[in-house]
Amino acid sequence: MNFQQMKSIIEALLFVSGNEGLNAKQLAAVLELDEESVTAAVRDLKRDLAAQGRGIQVVELAGVYQLATLPEHAPYLERLASTPLRSQLSQAALETLSIIAYKQPITRVDIEEIRGVKSDRAIHTLISKELIEEVGRADAVGRPILYGTTKAFLDYFGLGSLKDLPSPDNLDPDALLEEETRMLYDRFEERQLTINDIERQLTEGQHAERKEAETGEQSGAPAADD
Repeated sequence: MNFQQMKSIIEALLFVSGNEGLNAKQLAAVLELDEESVTAAVRDLKRDLAAQGRGIQVVELAGVYQLATLPEHAPYLERLASTPLRSQLSQAALETLSIIAYKQPITRVDIEEIRGVKSDRAIHTLISKELIEEVGRADAVGRPILYGTTKAFLDYFGLGSLKDLPSPDNLDPDALLEEETRMLYDRFEERQLTINDIERQLTEGQHAERKEAETGEQSGAPAADD
């Protein structure tokens, strides 16, 4: 493995690790190299991304390396997140959200064991939409992150508390995930609004207010002389 290949592999590893990232020791173990070589490759990768004007960068937080977007791109990312085309959750995100909602607090590994597939991207999507958040660390090797739902999750789905979640009673355990996801999806569809829907509701509300004001003015006006 040459130095360029090492950087390419590190970039891929950081990409799939998502928000959890990887430290030098973890990267070294996967690459079967010493930490000093890995650290040098990460530094060089960071310089490459900056020199090429790429839209992502390598950041280090508490000794953990992550891929992140550039701060100056934040307005465009916020615009993308708020568009109607991005408002729908994918099936993978809904499955992941249903697991977290019903099993929280839960780690990424436990989520993936239930789903049977990697869930990094789905978790990242749910965090970016502020539907889930980190709620602590599990008392296990590596102290993995525990995820739970947010107040925004309750507000969006019109729930007073987690006790108001639809209850999948008398279900076979193998069918539980599918049923939980279906119920959460039904709730999601009920609550889903596009930008056009919101604008239409605002317009209708403004028309109603004007009509009510006009009616009030007419009823309170002095009678005309005969």
